[in-house]
Amino acid sequence: MLANAFGGAATSSRPSKNASLETPKKPTTRTTAPTVAQPPDSEVATETMLAISSEYSALGHLNHCPSGMYLTPSTESLLIWLGVLFVRQGYYASSVLRFRVTFPQDYPQQPPAVSFTTDVFHPLVSQTDGAFALAPRFSPWMPKDHHVFDVLYWIKAAFKKPALDKLTERDCLNKEALRLYRESPSSFSALALQTSGLSQSPSALFDSDHPQMGGRSQGGVVFRQMAAVELVKVRKEVGLPEPRDVPVPE
Repeated sequence: MLANAFGGAATSSRPSKNASLETPKKPTTRTTAPTVAQPPDSEVATETMLAISSEYSALGHLNHCPSGMYLTPSTESLLIWLGVLFVRQGYYASSVLRFRVTFPQDYPQQPPAVSFTTDVFHPLVSQTDGAFALAPRFSPWMPKDHHVFDVLYWIKAAFKKPALDKLTERDCLNKEALRLYRESPSSFSALALQTSGLSQSPSALFDSDHPQMGGRSQGGVVFRQMAAVELVKVRKEVGLPEPRDVPVPE
């Protein structure tokens, strides 16, 4: 069980790793992309399965999994990893973003695909299906040099100002988001704040039927609401201060 700062806890079926110049436009409602059938793991080349298994195990090593990020394989296939990123600062501060990593059958020769299931207004995230662009960091993908942890670090970095400043229109899947970032920072900030707020809503955090982008989630990190006394206890156990809005038991 993973305690979190939002008054809930995350559990998983498998072990987890660690005022505007313009009127802000509401992010376009995405259409859910059709779910692509994954082959049974038994039909995937042994070399591919070994590579993916090895890289998942390696996430337990120091600095292999970015802080604030948790992943678990789908209960249906090792080719799909489901993750959550807690953004701590910047435009998207306090966002709780769910995403999935899907491996091709010839991995590591080809890169994994990343898509967000949380609705995210970001230059690199498609408003149609939640696809996340790897191109700014991996052009081309080099199977002998690039690994999953490189992809995970890029996901986290993409929400920080240095990465946003370097983006080019060619690499962006949401060009309107890039335009606002450059021409109307206050509008961009308002929409990023909207992303953060919606991602923290009780429905998004705790409702298993909450609409997901890019297809229905297959298991993954699940949050549950905690009683105030339980929350204080868990935070104390992991060395966190008592939350200001939760009464302390006597």
